Amino acid sequence: MSEAETSVTMEFHPQPQAGTAKPWAFPAPERGTLGNGLTVLRCHRPGQQLVAVEVHLDAPLDAEPQGLDGVATIMARAFSEGTDKHSAEEFAAELDRCGATLDAHADHPGVRLSLEVPVSRLPKALGLLADALRAPAFEDGEIERLVRNRLDEIPHETANPARRAAKELAKQLFPATSRMSRPRQGTEETVTAIDSGAVRAFYEKHVRPATATAVVVGDLTGTDVDAVLADTVGAWTGGSAEPHTMPQVTADDTGRVVIVDRPGAVQTQLLIGRVGADRHDIVWPAQVLGTYCLGGTLTSRLDRVLREEKGYTYGVRAFSQVLRSAAPRSPEGAPGVAMLAISGSVDTPNTGPALDDLWKVLRTLAAEGLTDAERDVAVQNLVGVAPLKYETAAAVAATLADQVEQELPDDFQASLYRQLAGTGTVEATAAVVSAFPSDRLVTVLVGDAAQIEEPVRALGIGEVTVVTG
Repeated sequence: MSEAETSVTMEFHPQPQAGTAKPWAFPAPERGTLGNGLTVLRCHRPGQQLVAVEVHLDAPLDAEPQGLDGVATIMARAFSEGTDKHSAEEFAAELDRCGATLDAHADHPGVRLSLEVPVSRLPKALGLLADALRAPAFEDGEIERLVRNRLDEIPHETANPARRAAKELAKQLFPATSRMSRPRQGTEETVTAIDSGAVRAFYEKHVRPATATAVVVGDLTGTDVDAVLADTVGAWTGGSAEPHTMPQVTADDTGRVVIVDRPGAVQTQLLIGRVGADRHDIVWPAQVLGTYCLGGTLTSRLDRVLREEKGYTYGVRAFSQVLRSAAPRSPEGAPGVAMLAISGSVDTPNTGPALDDLWKVLRTLAAEGLTDAERDVAVQNLVGVAPLKYETAAAVAATLADQVEQELPDDFQASLYRQLAGTGTVEATAAVVSAFPSDRLVTVLVGDAAQIEEPVRALGIGEVTVVTG
């Protein structure tokens, strides 16, 4: 049999062709207020049968009593540990029957509760959420268990180089009197002091509907949202109160290096940072764009040099993270606080050379600026993929809740994408150079001080101090 007779002809399915691009904008919510003072943002998203609910409580970490750092975290975790109607086990079982998940956490702006549930079970799940907010049990045994769990977590966090670096950077940047200088979830000493009485006192002082906001996102077709809200979270009562006033925060970004000694470490965790403009500042869009060009992806400058050319690391990232936003309720002149940072890890022997090259990237950026090609790629990655980023109701709800806790207008995210698309290369360059000045950065290195101290001192990037790990 000849080769021609044995050959097989393959028929390929026609290649799909891209359709016409449709205009997209971040969804705009409808805003309203329930009779109990609870602010509600709702956003109808056709096809999203899994509804996401975010509740922001005005219980910031700054409000924690002295010596009880971590009480907000314990309270947040205790919301799902029983109510006046259900024990902890019964509450978990009721959530499970609804196919719902309920999570909560505390951070500098306040406490957030996050609920996801199929829309068909929304009334039942919102009722459970309302019970948790209205009448949490805070039983002694459950609080004691949560405290023990938190104490068990602390040694693991200390052993994690990235977490240890973040803890040290906060301590270095902010004065000891500032809550931002201390671990968000408390220390061993402060958590040990927390009991059910402290949790309930914090709850009664700061948790009430008049200063809270609920965000509801999903396919609300056929759902009487007004009636569901009124029967559930609308039945939560509490007195009126003024929102918590945020104290002014100062930070010291004098260029210096702190080495957290980990003898024998085979790699060095690095975290380089300072504080800068938050989302209320007009420079924010350009800062986001410039920071992305510096270290937002595998094609960014830092990765191109440290990863692709030199092979020092698996990846280095530059980012900006809002810690606390400037807002009308802040003291006059109190700025917002965003962390501007570069994070990654390098092998121990190349710690000095890697830092040297990183500083060269920053100095070159200041001298030569970004390129139009870098700017265009960043815009495409930040703006072009936004519809995919917000495909789920949970992603939309989380962003709307972020806007609430940072006291931003409801159209902020939609406006941000328009501003990013319209930001030029010159503006992005100026913003990122201002955000990461090579002489005003606090560098934290978690690694083997015996191997890295002298090479780092030789770089001349600031005074070097070694602390125990």
